[in-house]
Amino acid sequence: MESKNLDHPPLIALLRKAYSAERAASFAYIGHAGSLKDPEEKAHVKQIELDEWNHRDEVLKILQTYKIPVSRWYEWKFYAIGKFIGLSCYVIGRFMPYFFAGKLESGNVCEYFVMMQYFQSLGIHDHDEALYEMGVKEKEHEIHFQKSIENEPWLPLFEKIFGWGKDKALNDVDLDALLKVDESASYCASRRTLTTLPVKDDAEGNIDPEN
Repeated sequence: MESKNLDHPPLIALLRKAYSAERAASFAYIGHAGSLKDPEEKAHVKQIELDEWNHRDEVLKILQTYKIPVSRWYEWKFYAIGKFIGLSCYVIGRFMPYFFAGKLESGNVCEYFVMMQYFQSLGIHDHDEALYEMGVKEKEHEIHFQKSIENEPWLPLFEKIFGWGKDKALNDVDLDALLKVDESASYCASRRTLTTLPVKDDAEGNIDPEN
């Protein structure tokens, strides 16, 4: 199937962005794990890093299926972001890496469910299982980070400022009452209404966001 048959610009933009952003997350978790002293905590964050690399591989398979080129702009942008965050973990203490990782993962949950729903709107169900599983895995990551800082004194303030924390999430997925793949269309409904910035891209997949 050629990319021109995937006539859904927001979906294509989400796929390209997710592919590059997963590398940024992986780089960030390399620094996060390296900054931790507790072996168990370090191992858990290392596993999350490996999960993100796996997600990047899965998104690449989807891009290749529709011959959608990787964005060089996103690759460069998120490479720099990931490296910067990874290095910052060594100097900002324990709480903030956990907090912002949890907030990031909370948002990433909906990215994968929205991708799945966009595909379904085109009558394509080939990627339902993979995208569903990645969305659920991101939720598991969010819960881990959430529990790791649930008793931190800074959490109520950060939750109030940034809208994520012990009692707030950026998605409506509940692992204790998880809907099945064919029942999950209700997840992240508000996120599906968001529009993406118009973009210009060339034949090689370079993306230049318009102002």
